Amino acid sequence: MKPSLIAVGKACAALACLAALAGCAGLGKPLESPRVTLADLRIQEARKLEASIEVVMRVTNPNESALDIQGLHADLEVNDRPFAHGASPAGAAVPAFGSETLTLVMHSSVIDVFRALVDLPRHESLRYRLQGRLRAIVGGVPSFLPFAAEGTLDIRPPRALGPSP
Repeated sequence: MKPSLIAVGKACAALACLAALAGCAGLGKPLESPRVTLADLRIQEARKLEASIEVVMRVTNPNESALDIQGLHADLEVNDRPFAHGASPAGAAVPAFGSETLTLVMHSSVIDVFRALVDLPRHESLRYRLQGRLRAIVGGVPSFLPFAAEGTLDIRPPRALGPSP
């Protein structure tokens, strides 16, 4: 008795599905989101209604595979208020278990910058929150990886050096 063409086709399809599932299982553990910290912040340009802010972020890759970053977008809050946003197609390669810095030009309304500056004297520190997503290619597969960073910057004037009274 000869197997029918349909039965052979079904068997081949089942084997192809099993091979694909075995291949996916061999890819390793899921990607972890990178750790992002704020490394530097500079006002680049101020126009009548908008300010451009250069934000330098340190991206640390906790994964076993390198991240080929193809782009990112982010939002920055200062003292719990929206402050700036930006997106960039700029890329970088972050090695496995390594880190690199990425620069993102963000944009803010002059009103938001003014509010933040007027609000500074009432605070001894500046709270920030930076959150967004990186688009990375890992092993030939595109992935979107969310990130969030927050912290506090001491903005009090430095104390004079010397003996204390």
